[in-house]
Amino acid sequence: MATLHVRNVSEDLHARLHQIAAAENQSLSAEVVRLLADAVEQRERRSGQKRVLAGMRRRRFVPSAGTPDSLTLLREDRSR
Repeated sequence: MATLHVRNVSEDLHARLHQIAAAENQSLSAEVVRLLADAVEQRERRSGQKRVLAGMRRRRFVPSAGTPDSLTLLREDRSR
């Protein structure tokens, strides 16, 4: 397993992480690894969602200029 050293962690953040770890009955290291894994997973999920939305935008139907809107077509159909 790899080792990660983190520098310049504020005292406040360190204390908050320590409280979270204690509440979860985990060591500080185990809790930080879990939080990092959750953050990476969330970032990857958001990235995937952005790709899906971009694909939807590319494939979305845009009527060409001069095409009547649906309301006009409905009115024409009902007037027959």
